[in-house]
Amino acid sequence: MNALLGSLLVLSTFVTLCNAQCFFTKRDSTWPEGCKDSKGISHPLQSTWTNDCNKCTCSSGGIACCRIAGIPVGYDKKKCKKIFYQDECTFRVVERDNPYKTCEVKAWIL
Repeated sequence: MNALLGSLLVLSTFVTLCNAQCFFTKRDSTWPEGCKDSKGISHPLQSTWTNDCNKCTCSSGGIACCRIAGIPVGYDKKKCKKIFYQDECTFRVVERDNPYKTCEVKAWIL
């Protein structure tokens, strides 16, 4: 019983620390020549593209996408704030009181 509880504790810790940045969408069988993305654009099988800061690949099973923007997590959240630039798929961490001054970031999640 203790081993089971210990295993569940370890597993819950990993789930809490994990930040899912990838997702999968099953392929629509009405498009046998490839995949249709969320914007309605068709892509051939085995092709790769970038859409909304996600790198996506079309396979026979569907569309697999992973976020390409690293998310800052190791910084002083009281003193600093993160700003996301959609057009560049990047974050910048700046001081709340002086947004012209950047903050040190010690850890990023991809």
